[in-house]
Amino acid sequence: MDPSTVSKFALPAVVSLIAFLSYSSQYLFKKIEPGPLSQREFLQFNALVAGIWVSYFRACTTDPGHVPANWNPEHVGVADTALPVVKTLARQRYCRKCSAFKPPRAHHCKVCKRCIPKMDHHCPWTVNCVSHFTFPHFIRFLFYAVSAMTYLEYFLYLRAEVIWQNRNLPSYLGPSLSQLVHLFILIIVNSLTLFLVSITFVRTVWGLGGNVTTIESWEIERHEQLLRRARVLGGYLDGPDGIRIKLTRQEFPYDIGIWNNIVQGMGTANILAWFWPFAATPRTNGLVFETNGFEDPGTSWPPPDPDRMPRLNRAAELQDAFVHDRTKLSAEQEIAAFKERQQADFQRRPDHYGVQRRKPFHERFQEDNFVPVMDDYMPQDDSSGEEGWQDSGGNRLKDYGVDEDVEFYDEDNLPIAELLRRKEGRAVTTEA
Repeated sequence: MDPSTVSKFALPAVVSLIAFLSYSSQYLFKKIEPGPLSQREFLQFNALVAGIWVSYFRACTTDPGHVPANWNPEHVGVADTALPVVKTLARQRYCRKCSAFKPPRAHHCKVCKRCIPKMDHHCPWTVNCVSHFTFPHFIRFLFYAVSAMTYLEYFLYLRAEVIWQNRNLPSYLGPSLSQLVHLFILIIVNSLTLFLVSITFVRTVWGLGGNVTTIESWEIERHEQLLRRARVLGGYLDGPDGIRIKLTRQEFPYDIGIWNNIVQGMGTANILAWFWPFAATPRTNGLVFETNGFEDPGTSWPPPDPDRMPRLNRAAELQDAFVHDRTKLSAEQEIAAFKERQQADFQRRPDHYGVQRRKPFHERFQEDNFVPVMDDYMPQDDSSGEEGWQDSGGNRLKDYGVDEDVEFYDEDNLPIAELLRRKEGRAVTTEA
């Protein structure tokens, strides 16, 4: 379901669910055996419920962050983060909708309409992005929700057990029909919600331990799929303009050890603060992250994806702005040449940004008849290439709130203004 559709009902639905399970259950317990909660049980349960309210409020209202105006990766240094960082010459990602550079691990959210630092996903139930800044509040909300519902499940079990043991007694000695229905609804709703939230909580904790966001899990699985596909085709995949691209395994760079992963994700090394609902939001900027150094300097994440590469030779453009000899052309002639090539792209198969898209991999694969389709590597009903690819859970990037129009093709496509700015900067440096 589209996150924007769910968000219209998310807040009232979640608030109503928390209130129903937390407070109507305690009202019912006063009416049926074995009676209301003891003072200790009452305090413990309502402390967990308070943790839910505070953490949920902060997960919904905390700003998920943004990329500062005029942020430039060329000027990023160790001073920008509290963690030690090895600066590398990785490829520079660019967001055309924000008209700005995109930091590592950032993605453009189609709901928030901006690039979010270390975006995990856009959560429709908090109507907010789970990001570098909101992640600690989100995981605390899940922790308190699972703890409170587990405790409530125990209370419900005790009362259901009493009713079952007294099933042979006259009905007037037991709970009324409305009380039985209320108890039955509480058991069903609490059990189902506990099951679903527990899955999300375990998945989130697993990601915290590996320092992997939900979107990065998608990217890791995509990389594994491309490697399997490349093995079928001799280690190479088709890139744009007839280029054959060699695919090699690339290790995820942000897994820096379980303890450091948790400290980075929770924003503090204070274990008590991990569980404190009023703990401070992470103070680091979320633009630079420590890497494990397993890959060579200059290697960036996500790994190269031939199906996401535009037709134009971006590597040559980044180095020299144009692939032809520019020494005999003025700045106006260079711009005219760029527009001429851009118009040629529009006449082939452009998208609304002017980037020529190729046919999806499965269409090219079947047309070129490289090898028969093998179910172990590329199912016949798999849309495989480009935006149509889905992970094992059937999710595309857009299902996590990512704006696919930006995420695919455009992030390596620096605009002419930026290229000319770099050219002018190099010229000034040379003259000086």
